[in-house]
Amino acid sequence: MLEHSTFLVRERVKVFASHNTYDIFAGDSDAKDPIGVAEEDLGFLTKLLRWFVSKQLLPTRVEIREKPDDSLVFSISRGIYIFRSRVEVHDAQGELVGYFKSKLISLSGGFYVYDKNDRQFAELKGNLWGFNYRILTPDGSVELGHVSKKWGGVAKELFTSADTYAVDVSPDLSDQPMAKMLVLAAALATDMIFKAETKGTIDLGE
Repeated sequence: MLEHSTFLVRERVKVFASHNTYDIFAGDSDAKDPIGVAEEDLGFLTKLLRWFVSKQLLPTRVEIREKPDDSLVFSISRGIYIFRSRVEVHDAQGELVGYFKSKLISLSGGFYVYDKNDRQFAELKGNLWGFNYRILTPDGSVELGHVSKKWGGVAKELFTSADTYAVDVSPDLSDQPMAKMLVLAAALATDMIFKAETKGTIDLGE
């Protein structure tokens, strides 16, 4: 899956679901079948609590699996937090690849991306709610990837909250699968985890 550099992520429309599932398509291919799926992997107690407790207060784990064999590519997880969350990315063997740290006070909900050695790899900036944001190097000089909203069809856009968006990874990362993994994981974590955390926050400019 990580041989691609452009991805189309489409949320599945579900009724009364306790967890989210997204199909991942190759944006640089005409193939109509998904190349992967991102799905929350929650325990029974967490699924039950989600009906009564806000999801941003509960731990979560997202597994990204490749089609057609459903082999694990990487996972994204977040534990319980109070003010500032840490979302970790692990490879298929369970080894830490990197992590995301939310900004302490930010309206847009942007966050910092670190590698496994605690070095800042990137920063995510932009309009997260409008699906128009960029993943930049720490000094802001190089774009490593960007995410943009895609039209999901009249019925889906008007009558559901399901999202469809494109993730474009810089060609400079074509031979760096771990870096590409962090960029794709950042986009998925934004929609599946961080958006819930930005409700009610205030932007004081870092």
